[in-house]
Amino acid sequence: MRGVLDDITVLEVANWVAAPSCGALLADMGANVIKVEPPTGDSMRGRLRQAAVPDGSPTTDHPFHLDNRGKRSIAVDLTDPRGAAVVRELAGRVDVFLTNLLPGRLARYGLAPDQLRSAHPGLVYGLVTGYGSQGDDADRVAFDLTAFFARAGIMSLVGEPDEPPPAFRPGQGDHPTGLALLAGVLAALRVRDRTGRGQLVETALLRVGAWTIACDVAPALVDGRQPTKRGRHEPIGPMNTRYRCADGAWVNLSAFDQGAWDRFCEAIGRPDLAADDRFATPVDRFRNGEVITAILDEEFARRPLSEWTPRLDASGIIWAAVAELPDLVADPQARAMGMFVPVEDPVAGTFETLAAPFTLSDSRIEVRGRGPDTGEHTDEVLAELGVPGARIAELRAAGVIGPRQAP
Repeated sequence: MRGVLDDITVLEVANWVAAPSCGALLADMGANVIKVEPPTGDSMRGRLRQAAVPDGSPTTDHPFHLDNRGKRSIAVDLTDPRGAAVVRELAGRVDVFLTNLLPGRLARYGLAPDQLRSAHPGLVYGLVTGYGSQGDDADRVAFDLTAFFARAGIMSLVGEPDEPPPAFRPGQGDHPTGLALLAGVLAALRVRDRTGRGQLVETALLRVGAWTIACDVAPALVDGRQPTKRGRHEPIGPMNTRYRCADGAWVNLSAFDQGAWDRFCEAIGRPDLAADDRFATPVDRFRNGEVITAILDEEFARRPLSEWTPRLDASGIIWAAVAELPDLVADPQARAMGMFVPVEDPVAGTFETLAAPFTLSDSRIEVRGRGPDTGEHTDEVLAELGVPGARIAELRAAGVIGPRQAP
């Protein structure tokens, strides 16, 4: 099977996670993705390097590999006008340009959307920002913790009532933003197939954060109200919360209909709860949520997860155990879905990473190698794209291209 994008070349002038994750998925689909890094390397390199494993096996920069697999890297100093000129030239020889640089920086380098698109009308230009390219905050620096979680309102909705907003793990907002960019880029390529013209594809952490909680944002657009935080039994009742088992494992229930309540009570050996007038209807169970939650806390604490699993399955309700990451990576269902794939690395040998979060029945989507070293393919790529050898040597001698150690 051919890759979907075998005939597409992408120039990625981006760092951290959101835009590079889009580039990684384009590479999985067969695109030739050229990553432009500063001579000191992408800011993401080494940020989340895995600690030494107990058996002493060598480790590598797994999070960087995740979002940069299958790419080739060229190291170019954009702050030098000669380096910016090289990248502008390369942009005229590719199909897609991806970036997450701030609009002001892009303009200084001659890489802003209007600058490149006027010179190259067929170019699909993919832009990720924190807060969009228009308005007072267009050049405000953002990470997903600030734009996606904080300013988009997610932090205000999660966690227990009257408790501080919870912490979030790295990249949780970046990866869905990368998927949003990917969807737009693929749509723009489809239009270009028909018309020959490229276009600007733009997304932002703030925009995707709001889309993520759209079920809460949509009502707020009408009434302007802040939803109540959901405690263990509010606002959708004790059949839509989590309970701790005797072995410390947690289960999360998600069942709404009356029949689910009756079957659940039978399965856990408490048919008396189904007959209790205090819990007769979903409204009754909501109103008496603290009471029923306390009762169910006691019930779940009587048995380990291994005993609850067949009972909950027999009830036919919707539920899942709350997995820790060792559980997820060993999950037979995750394995059956092909969620994890092997990658070869000269330092760490063979290790696994996550596959693309979607599949196609008749087209090849696969991880096509590890993330590159900084500037690993500089000379190779520049030569392929038509830069003369003498100029490459001159740029390298001047320190405009090629990796150098970070200060």
